[in-house]
Formats: sequence, structure tokens, C-alpha cells
Amino acid sequence: MPRQIKKPEIPNKYTNDWLEKLDGRTRVAQVVHQRFQTLTADLGGMDSLSYQKISLCRRALYLEALIEQQEAALARGEDVDHGRLTNTTNTLMGLYKALGLDRQAKDVPDLQTYLKQRATA
Repeated sequence: MPRQIKKPEIPNKYTNDWLEKLDGRTRVAQVVHQRFQTLTADLGGMDSLSYQKISLCRRALYLEALIEQQEAALARGEDVDHGRLTNTTNTLMGLYKALGLDRQAKDVPDLQTYLKQRATA
């Protein structure tokens, strides 16, 4: 009996809650969630991000996942829409440029302030 290839977990259509809908037990979901944490940390942390930047982060990760699916299909010798792949890659680059390509330092209090906050907590 031929081995069935599991259908990719990334939805065909973007929705704002696509990250939450992923089955957290799967490797795909774990990788995507880790990438979200890394991306937001590189931008200075969730606390410092505006709604707009968080929205762009979600969309960037979605496009990245789509690109990886298409690249995996190419590696398996399957037909891929090269125009769509190029368009998706260019769009991802635009999102990354809008978010910023450099890491942002997270605001942290000086040692004295940190120790005072910790003592009162």
C-alpha cells in the first residue's frame, strides 16, 4: 500500500487566528510558534510592539510557511507555480523591511530600579 503524504497544516487562506488554530502537538505548529517568539523578541519584545507590527509578524510567518511548503514540493519534484513563489517571497521581503531587519534592544530597567521593583513585588 503506498504511503500517504500528510496534507500540510498551514491553511490555504490567511486568517488572523491561524497561529492559534494550529495543532500545538505537531512539529509545524511548534516551529511556527517558536519563530513567532523569536521574531517578536528580535523586534524588542511583545510588550513594545504595536498592534500593526504584531499583525505584520503573523502575516510574515504565514508567508514564510507557504514559501517553505512550495520549496518542499519543489524538492519532491512536484510542480510549483513559480510566479506565486516569487510573488510570495517578494511580499515577505517587504514585510520584513517594514518590520525592520535589525534586532531591537528590549527596554530593561537599570539594576537599582530592578532590585527595587523586585523587593516590592
